Parts: sequence; C-alpha cells; structure tokens
Amino acid sequence: MTSQDHFIAQPAPAGCGIRLRQAREAAGLRIEDVATRLKMPIRVVQALENDDWDRAGAAVFVRGQLRSYAKLLGIRIDDAIEMAGVRQIEPSEIVSHVHTPPLQRLFEQTARRLVYVVMTAVIVVPVWMMATRGPVGLPSQDDSAGLDAPPRQPPAQTASKAPAPARDRAPMVASLAPPLASQPAPAPTLKLRMNGDSWMEVIAPDGRRLEQGLLPAGTELSYAEGEVARMVIGNASAVEVLKSGQLVDTEPFRRANVARFTVSSDGSLAPE
Repeated sequence: MTSQDHFIAQPAPAGCGIRLRQAREAAGLRIEDVATRLKMPIRVVQALENDDWDRAGAAVFVRGQLRSYAKLLGIRIDDAIEMAGVRQIEPSEIVSHVHTPPLQRLFEQTARRLVYVVMTAVIVVPVWMMATRGPVGLPSQDDSAGLDAPPRQPPAQTASKAPAPARDRAPMVASLAPPLASQPAPAPTLKLRMNGDSWMEVIAPDGRRLEQGLLPAGTELSYAEGEVARMVIGNASAVEVLKSGQLVDTEPFRRANVARFTVSSDGSLAPE
C-alpha cells in the first residue's frame, strides 16, 4: 500500500481523544464496554482516546473510527476531527494517454450507426410484410369461391326461444353492527426522569434499540407495558425510575453508578 492510499495524520491538539474520554466517563462506561459495542480491540479504543493515530491501526480507518466512537456516546466531534488534521488524500488523477485520430473516431461512430440501421431493417421489414399481406400460401376467401357459385342462402331462422330466466340473486343485506371502537393506547407503565446528564440505552424485546446516547438533564422518557426488555443507565444516581407512578430504588441494580436491569412483560425490574 503506497503513501497515497493512507490518510495524512498530523499530531493533534487536545481535542478528539479528551472529548471522547470525558463523554465515556460521564456515561459510566469502561473501555472494555466501548470495545465490545464497537467491535474494536481495546488498544484501538485507548489509542483513539490518546490521539495516537499510529496505534489506532491503518490510517485510512482513523476518521471512521472516531465518528463511530462519537456516535456511540451521542456526541459530535466533526470540528475536532478537522482540527486534528485527519484528512483523506485525494486519489491521483488518471490521465489517458491513448490518442484516437478524429477521422478514425468518425468512422467508428458511423460504422456503429450503420450496423444498428441494418439490424433494425432486417428485423422490422419482414414483420411489416407479413402483417400487411397476411399468412403466405393461404388463398383468400374471395379467390377460392367460383364466379358461378350460387349465392349463399342465409340459414333458416330457428324458432325463437324463450329467454332464460334470470338467475335468482341473493339480496344484499347491509350490516347494522356498529363499527368496532378503536382500542385506546396503553398507558405508560415505566417512566424515566433525568435530573442530570446521563448516558442511556433502551432495548426492546425484539432486540431493537429504542434509545441510545447521552441525554441532557430535564429529559423524560415513557414506555408502555411490554415495550422494553432491558436498560442500561449511566450516572444512575441522577435518574429517577418510576413504575406506574411509584419511584423504584435502582440501588440494587447499580455498579460504578451504572444501573443495568431487565424489564419483564408486566413491568417488573430485575438485575441483569
């Protein structure tokens, strides 16, 4: 791989790595947690936080790795990436050195058009002739009849038959049943209230991520019964969890101020 296939990585001022590390610590995540979620080696995550692009692996992947890390934490560091000097080398311009004389180009274009016209004529002309003349070898009805042939007599008109009785049709009966009333939306049974910034991950029973990222203070989330399967809450001491309006103690689910628990179909919480 030549130098033109790499990114140019200049020593970065404090920016990308520090912001990523601060956001991770605020979310209560370990480097191992980030490496597992991003499917990266731990040394690569450490290199990104230390602005050490050489240890992060191939330089062509540095910009994508930084953006993936920032997206996981719910922050934007595009400005820091530009300040860090991580930019992509534009590919070398390919210049064609093959020169075709103008007369040769004109001859080739004319030959291609002529071939197209001939092929069209070969296909269209026979079809048009068959359509206008009719099938070959079959005499027309007027030619096959002799000049002295007696005129055709119309067939004797048979006795008129009584029209067939119309089929009995089943009467159409309009339904008088009232339309089914629309089912009311289920009332939320699980509610979260952020009293401080917190990193949040909410997983549905089918594996979909309903929420992921850093949420600011004042945010409130509500979920209906059976809508959530498990949760991970960073900075859990600053988050209130309410079940059917009652405050839930998340202390049994915490470790290093990160609460991890599952939610059953009836809304009950259990440590993960």
